[in-house]
Amino acid sequence: MDLREFRRNHGTRPLSFASERDLMEMMGLAPGAVTPFGLLNDTERRIHFFLDDDFLAPPGLIGVHPNDNTATVWMKTDCLISVLQEYCAAIHLIQA
Repeated sequence: MDLREFRRNHGTRPLSFASERDLMEMMGLAPGAVTPFGLLNDTERRIHFFLDDDFLAPPGLIGVHPNDNTATVWMKTDCLISVLQEYCAAIHLIQA
């Protein structure tokens, strides 16, 4: 992914990987265990979630870790979006 192009197209600040401290503070997650479900821990709703809209195409399934990288939960992508809408600053569907 071209992060500079993504930044220009979506008006974000410069993008980089989050620090270990920021991951723990904002999402309650350790590096290597980052998952969309970590947004449920963002009580201040600071994080914007970007998702490739291809995940909505049939069969419309997405696999995510349940805040631990030892398992994967498969669910309908639109269900994931519904759950996250209540907990994150914004959800952005993007075209790849």
